[in-house]
Amino acid sequence: MNNRLMIRSTALSLTAAAVLLVGCETPMSERQKGTAIGAGVGAAAGAVLSKATGGKAGTGAVVGGAIGAVAGNVWSKRQEERRVAMEQATRGTGVDVTRTADNQLKVNIPSDISFDINSAAIKPNMRTVLDPFANSLRDDPNARLTIVGHTDSTGSDAINNPLSIDRAQSVRDYLAARGVSPSRVEVAGRGSREPVADNSSEAGRARNRRVEIYLREPAA
Repeated sequence: MNNRLMIRSTALSLTAAAVLLVGCETPMSERQKGTAIGAGVGAAAGAVLSKATGGKAGTGAVVGGAIGAVAGNVWSKRQEERRVAMEQATRGTGVDVTRTADNQLKVNIPSDISFDINSAAIKPNMRTVLDPFANSLRDDPNARLTIVGHTDSTGSDAINNPLSIDRAQSVRDYLAARGVSPSRVEVAGRGSREPVADNSSEAGRARNRRVEIYLREPAA
């Protein structure tokens, strides 16, 4: 069996074992179960990966454990209520509110209500999206945010990369002014590197100029 198949087979076995163990032990909360399964499977898979690639098993276990724990986000009742509330608040605006495969709430805000071309100043229409979002975060100490800015392909990377970061920071600063601790928020800029539409048309470029907000509740 080659290394890749061995890692995959072992990871699947470990996942099943972790679920059984969690179910047989003292009753746990949803958050505790996510941590136990994520960290346990990640640590063991990390050890297998390290051994298969010629590294030190101990180091691989530590890295795998960290990855597993981070991946173990909780989709709580609060998260579902927040998703429904955001969908209702943004209906008809073009804002897309979804649940990701790794249990994050993703809010995709298009350019027509977020930022003008070559600007990082938040439009008035965007405040109607961010205000209820901030209200739902102030009393939730478990929530963590990642804000990612994007641009279209117009202009050079020297312009687009810092502009995308500035846009993400503008959203962070707006939320901070409404009571969301900046220590709970990460920002990133992707420039024009991650388009979701064809940059050859104005409609496509408008879709690519966007801000994405990811909200997660880590299993801890």
